[in-house]
Amino acid sequence: MDNELKNSILKTGTTILGIVCKDGVVMAADTKATMGNIAMRKDEEKVFPINDYLVFAGCGVAGDIQRVPKLLAAELRLKELRSRSRPTVKQAASLLNSISYSGIRQPSIIPQQVGSLLAGFNENGSIELYSIEAAGSIVQVKDYDASQGTGMPFVLGLLERQYKEDMTIKEGVDLALEALKSATQRDIASGCGFDVFTITKEGINKVIDREIKPTY
Repeated sequence: MDNELKNSILKTGTTILGIVCKDGVVMAADTKATMGNIAMRKDEEKVFPINDYLVFAGCGVAGDIQRVPKLLAAELRLKELRSRSRPTVKQAASLLNSISYSGIRQPSIIPQQVGSLLAGFNENGSIELYSIEAAGSIVQVKDYDASQGTGMPFVLGLLERQYKEDMTIKEGVDLALEALKSATQRDIASGCGFDVFTITKEGINKVIDREIKPTY
């Protein structure tokens, strides 16, 4: 019964990625949501602005990907009201780390299952990217990461060869697109479209919202 219940949950075989550039961070994901070998949705959002300075990307169970950023946004707002200061990107990542750690370890029929990337800019202008795995570990990303999505092996192989430390945001967007294309060609659980965000000192912008249209 337990295995049957777990197998019936809508899970997102996913490609998400974050790229650190000299003038910001690029966050991107595909838009396919799968259940087993079925594409259940073609327009699933996996990258979410949390507020006006943070962006979240998630891979794992679709319900958790939708729930976690809402919970994080609410907790950050409470923290801001209590401390009368805006939480830093590192503090937000630490809070997300705690949410992930608790979600998988609290007694539950189905534990929380979501790997996350979190990027944002601080009030002093610095921009940071963090990777939080489903079990709760956290690491600051200095170059690029693709979390634990099914497209991750294909993305990391390409980024390993083509990433440069001093690349601009525009170059990062182009590289993110190439990485997503590689994943959708080889990972059967990734595809249908691309969402790409940039995070800079000027703010958060969705620069690409593209549907992959089949031709017959």
